[in-house]
Amino acid sequence: MAKINFTEVVEQICEKDTRYASDAYHFVQEGLNHTLKSLKRGGQHAHRHVSGQELLHGLRDFALKEYGPMSKAVLNEWGIRSTDDFGQIVFNLVHSGVLGKNETDSPNDFKNVFTFDEAFVKPFEPRNSATTRRTGTTAKVPPKRTTTGSKKKNAGSL
Repeated sequence: MAKINFTEVVEQICEKDTRYASDAYHFVQEGLNHTLKSLKRGGQHAHRHVSGQELLHGLRDFALKEYGPMSKAVLNEWGIRSTDDFGQIVFNLVHSGVLGKNETDSPNDFKNVFTFDEAFVKPFEPRNSATTRRTGTTAKVPPKRTTTGSKKKNAGSL
């Protein structure tokens, strides 16, 4: 069997499905490798089946590691705006023979697992910002101190 050239397969997919940039497919491939390494470090077999949710959490961790606070913007630039989009990319790769699946795997495994704001924005928000949104209050600024009294300062003196 001939070895599959990932870049060529991605180019073919992108010609048929223009929703996602080729970088999105390369990111998913690299994110899958990251996920497998993470599972191996956790004591699990490196070449075992990875569930949709495991992959999504690995992709989230990989994006945060690689792009930090720019993760959501980078993924959005590639056409990825939700976990559903990751599922579409994975199944485009499955249908092209790059990735395998078992009989229970489905694009539905990727639906609404987390929001991109939860995954890629919230980790970088200031801690008190979350409190402000929850309570609807803002931090109180101490009142301006005024001096009242009968002494008047001479002009130019401190």
